Amino acid sequence: MAKDLNISMLMDFYGQLLSERQYDMMDMYYNQDLSLAEVAEEVEISRQGVRDSIKRGEKQLVGFEEKLGLAKRFSDITAQIEEMDKIINKLDDTDDVRKLKEISQKLSEDI
Repeated sequence: MAKDLNISMLMDFYGQLLSERQYDMMDMYYNQDLSLAEVAEEVEISRQGVRDSIKRGEKQLVGFEEKLGLAKRFSDITAQIEEMDKIINKLDDTDDVRKLKEISQKLSEDI
């Protein structure tokens, strides 16, 4: 089973909406990089059971993203801040530019 790294990001946004057991299995598989067999041994179920649970969790996370769009919004805002920073850095260093840099830094820290 190939790992989709976007699922790790979706777990950051929506992971707490999964059951604790399902979240734990997905965390071990995606974030701790354990194999299905290692996760199965840890939670004391079959490898197929782990795979089925992870597949269901992936489907739920993708569904949450389709409905809520938080990860896409985060990604879009991050890209816009990066673009804004590039433009600001090309400007002459004035008080207004320094203020814009401070605002951009604060936005980057807040997201």
